Amino acid sequence: MTMYLQPAFEEKRTEVLHAHMRAHPLATFIVTVSGEIVVNHMPFQVDPSVGEHGALRGHIPRDNPVRQSLDGRLAAVAVFQGANTYITPSWYPSKHAHGKAVPTWNYAVVHAHGRPRLIDDAEWLLAHLEQLTAEHESKQALPWKVSDAPKEYTERMIARLVGIEMPITSLIGKWKVSQNRPHGDRLGVAAGLASQGDADSLAMAELVMQASVSSDGAD
Repeated sequence: MTMYLQPAFEEKRTEVLHAHMRAHPLATFIVTVSGEIVVNHMPFQVDPSVGEHGALRGHIPRDNPVRQSLDGRLAAVAVFQGANTYITPSWYPSKHAHGKAVPTWNYAVVHAHGRPRLIDDAEWLLAHLEQLTAEHESKQALPWKVSDAPKEYTERMIARLVGIEMPITSLIGKWKVSQNRPHGDRLGVAAGLASQGDADSLAMAELVMQASVSSDGAD
């Protein structure tokens, strides 16, 4: 499974891709089992210390049928979708100059490819869940910890789960954030998005400006 990727939109910096995955941890996890595409949605942790591209760690219910296929040989991809927004040509100064413009959609996405393996180990799962919880509870005023729950209850819950670990064999980032537009159009897009004020628009406005600075600096 590959993604159509124009060179202008490719993001190759591993640290940027990992940061995106951490900011948008709920991935679409896709495997092909006996010719059938199987899709799950789950949060993943990123471990940058493994290999060239890092590794993903997650968990699924023990009764999820996909577990029977995760033997370290089956190819899979985890898709991390970030901010995405409709872009109106009305934001382009060039549209008002000559009218040669059409709408588009901006987005940022990362595809992490690998061959996941199942981990059926209670200690591994406990450590994984403690790390995952600590990461996502860090913004709470009173962070919840796994140890807050009764030990016997936690053990029963963990017994219902299995872990997934996937060393990343390739990491592909696509930042379609108006890099192909003239400088004035990029500024117009960023201003238009900022005026909308919603979270996705504000995040995309920042990505557009970051790409614009990078592009202008390379010229």
